[in-house]
Amino acid sequence: MNRKSFLVGLLAAGCFIATSTLMTSPGNAQTDPKVAKAMAILKAETAKLGAPKVEGTVQTADKTTPGLYFGSTKVNNDFTIVDKVKAEAGGTASLFVKSGDEYVRVSTNVPGSVQGRAQGTILDPKGKAIVNVNKGEAFYGEVDILGKPYVTGYDPIKDASGKVIGIWYVGYEK
Repeated sequence: MNRKSFLVGLLAAGCFIATSTLMTSPGNAQTDPKVAKAMAILKAETAKLGAPKVEGTVQTADKTTPGLYFGSTKVNNDFTIVDKVKAEAGGTASLFVKSGDEYVRVSTNVPGSVQGRAQGTILDPKGKAIVNVNKGEAFYGEVDILGKPYVTGYDPIKDASGKVIGIWYVGYEK
């Protein structure tokens, strides 16, 4: 093999490796621009209120859950932020709080049975997203939500100490 062929082959292999490394995959990257935009809005709206924390307990649908706060604003049973995301970006949005080993929707516009919302429902404990969230990592990809396929983004909400206390969620029904 001559030097030129070797260098061309090496360059091609390098390009292949770089491309496969940089390409997004559904499980670990923001693949859908709508999802990325909605997630940015959701995070920005909560950030305006202050740092996330859990405090006390609140009745959420038929469950008693920790209170999820951003600054001094409790978001349990308050749909202002999730509805703003829907108005600006479409789709659905939720804020989950960690309650024991479960993540409970405490603010949502995902369709369901509590005032037309899936309030108080839990993140699928056997679903794709929970694996990443439990490792403190985001999940972006397609999942089934209450029997319907959605293109989604789940990003862990962490308190000041870095502990996962909830989830930011956005999604679009397929």
